[in-house]
Amino acid sequence: MNIPIGSASEQTSSATAGLSPEPREAARRPPVRVWLQPTLIALVVVTAFIACYVGLQRDPKPHQVDIAATGPDLPGEIHRALDDAVEVHPVADAEAARRAVERHDVVAALSTDGPGQLRLEIAGAVGASTTSAVNNLVGAYAHGAGKHVTTEDVVPLTHFDARGLASFYMAFGVTLAGFVLGSNALGLAGVLHLRHRFRLLTGASVAIGTVAAIIAGPILGSVPAPIVPLILTLTLLAAAAAFTTKLLGTYLGPIGVPVATLLLLTVGNATSGATIGADLLPTAARAISPLLPPGAAVRTITDLSYFNGAHAAGPVVTLALWAAIAAGLLGLRPRLMRRRTAAAS
Repeated sequence: MNIPIGSASEQTSSATAGLSPEPREAARRPPVRVWLQPTLIALVVVTAFIACYVGLQRDPKPHQVDIAATGPDLPGEIHRALDDAVEVHPVADAEAARRAVERHDVVAALSTDGPGQLRLEIAGAVGASTTSAVNNLVGAYAHGAGKHVTTEDVVPLTHFDARGLASFYMAFGVTLAGFVLGSNALGLAGVLHLRHRFRLLTGASVAIGTVAAIIAGPILGSVPAPIVPLILTLTLLAAAAAFTTKLLGTYLGPIGVPVATLLLLTVGNATSGATIGADLLPTAARAISPLLPPGAAVRTITDLSYFNGAHAAGPVVTLALWAAIAAGLLGLRPRLMRRRTAAAS
């Protein structure tokens, strides 16, 4: 039997004869939105971060800082000299003024300490920026009145938190941990049932609050608050951050996490009152400071650590409301989706 043998090129030509070459897929340029959205989000975040953290420290001015004053004439003189920079609270005597400082009802107390002498008692635990502003204000008044001021810190910061920044770093770290927890939970919708995700967020928030409280309290000694109330506070902060992050990511989609970054990590921590005292913030920042989780947490940590929790109830309620409302709205999401699907069908 004779088998025709041809060249390789001839065989290839005959094998491919009659077949049209496959058309190449034209290169497609990605939509502009794919490039633009992440770039704009990054620019918004960096702008907000710098504007808040650097801008708020640029020119802090005291506004109605609470000061107790004794005697028949001193309160009026202080008010006329310092105007809106201070809020003067007349008290009966020096002892009552000191108690007001120790209860955190006021930041400082001013009393007459002999002819031409003034005694200023401050609470260093409220933060260096606030106490420095009070010292400057009272010093300016005393200089104009020809008086000498003796200053005493009656509620000093603990030795291991000499700059008063432990509450800021603690609030920032716990908020960041809760934010990361909520972000990761967004990717578990196809793996875990909603109730299991709720258990995850709740249990992990307890773990975050417990670890943070133990490290900053008993181990490092930088936060002298009672351990159980401190754990509760930090657990609520972590839960507020976690559930809020998951809520925003669930309802807003891809931009939800950047919005949570701006709300919690940027604006919330910058206006918390830990680095710049709340009485020195601009009007808008001063108004939102106690309403956001980091600001509420800083107030609670300070009160628990130095003022026997005198004013801690309000901030704790604020933290609990953030966590509860965010969790409630997340729980409503499946029901809303079912109603939308039923209406569409």
